[in-house]
Amino acid sequence: MQAFTQHDGLVAPMDRANVDTDLMIPKQFLKSIKRSGFGPNLFDELRYLDEGVPDADNSSRPLNPDFPLNFPRYQNASILLARENFGCGSSREHAAWALADDGFCCVIAPSFADIFRSNAFKNGILPIEFSSEQMDVLFAMMYETEGFRLAVDLVAQVVTLPNGDAWSFEVDAFRRDCLLQGLDDVGITLQSTEAIRAFEEIHARRFPWLFEDLVL
Repeated sequence: MQAFTQHDGLVAPMDRANVDTDLMIPKQFLKSIKRSGFGPNLFDELRYLDEGVPDADNSSRPLNPDFPLNFPRYQNASILLARENFGCGSSREHAAWALADDGFCCVIAPSFADIFRSNAFKNGILPIEFSSEQMDVLFAMMYETEGFRLAVDLVAQVVTLPNGDAWSFEVDAFRRDCLLQGLDDVGITLQSTEAIRAFEEIHARRFPWLFEDLVL
């Protein structure tokens, strides 16, 4: 997983509350567990005018001209503004995979569903919570300014606006440290490789019959 320290990125809107994971990545795309290739199907039902099917050539599908993420001004955005309870619904990790694969590394909203928040951190996406009033300010500034960007500093836990205002945010210390080091759950486990190997060797000597067909 790529480390997240500071990021300056173009901002795009998802200006609705209670965006659930089924809307983020519909159920028909959940067969794959490769973690990649989901980006073109992020918000599939909103992005396209036809029904999406797995492994289709999305480049030839008709785009919904009213969907903001299809607007030229938001192309290559990496920061998403959202409303309350973002990521609610089922616990599918594919939603975080789709966001990351589409280029988003930060989502800012008043609140997140707990499981989605956890999945976001585990996939290199920083979820930041600001009040509804602060979100209103950000949305207004974004709509008024084409090319609206934000600077996110996870080290200092600050988001800097184009006018120079700096807004601080809170983040779980453990998850912050994982993002700063680029550690997902596998990476965290691998930090204890030597301890795990030592335990396995001791365990194999104590209970050799459990390891007759296993090469350590």
